[in-house]
Amino acid sequence: MKIGFIGTGNMGTALMKGYISAKPGSESLIYAYDTDGEKTKALAAELGINACSEALEVANESDYLLLAVKPNVIGAAIQDIGPTVDWNKKVIISIAAGVSLEYIETELRDLGKTADFKNPPRYKVIRVMPNTPALVGKGMSALSRNSHVPDQEFQEVMELFSAIGKAEEVDEKLMDAVVGVSGSSPAYVYLFIEALADGAVLQGMDRKKAYTFAAQSVLGAAEMVLTTGLHPGELKDMVCSPGGTTIEAVETLEALGFRSAVSAAVRAASEKSKAMRK
Repeated sequence: MKIGFIGTGNMGTALMKGYISAKPGSESLIYAYDTDGEKTKALAAELGINACSEALEVANESDYLLLAVKPNVIGAAIQDIGPTVDWNKKVIISIAAGVSLEYIETELRDLGKTADFKNPPRYKVIRVMPNTPALVGKGMSALSRNSHVPDQEFQEVMELFSAIGKAEEVDEKLMDAVVGVSGSSPAYVYLFIEALADGAVLQGMDRKKAYTFAAQSVLGAAEMVLTTGLHPGELKDMVCSPGGTTIEAVETLEALGFRSAVSAAVRAASEKSKAMRK
């Protein structure tokens, strides 16, 4: 499949690299445009993709058009593409946080009015919420689609995002919850890792080594959840020996409101996402 990227920032670049790594030879089927033309040329030289001089060229060359731009410029990005594209043959993918399927469809329909289509296109739109661990191939992406996207094309987009981690389909009404539990949560985890390391430094450990111990422990614990299929509470109990060090630490965290603080953080991020929604 031919994939076009409007925007070559961190996430767009991570997607390109992940997909090329998963499907060697696909670089010749990737087209990219960015307002920073030098960045796109550099990527083309590095990865072997096709650098385009304008957004319309990317749209015309691609079967799947990924809008990897900030939420505040997505409307302008769609306008840049223009109304002359055969939208019936395209799948439009957006990774702009808080931008709904309805908003993108409306922008596309408004654009189509300027072309005076006799038969208005059926705009196929997919909304994606990835997260920053995609930059190291360990991302978590949630995908929602409108009613015009067929299963086969949706699965191909799922493959694209699976190349940079894990991908799951969710109902669009759950996207705000996704922001709280995965979109924003890497920041909570970094805070947790920093706090773990601070505790170790307080006990006399070198800070660099403390970060290694903390980060690897978080990585390993997460992998245990994903690979064993056991409930996190069961995994926690396996570490907590009667009268031991771990249950003492867990009791302290519970007493200080650790669990409720994390839940409140997820809720706060989700509510903020709702307030920012387009």
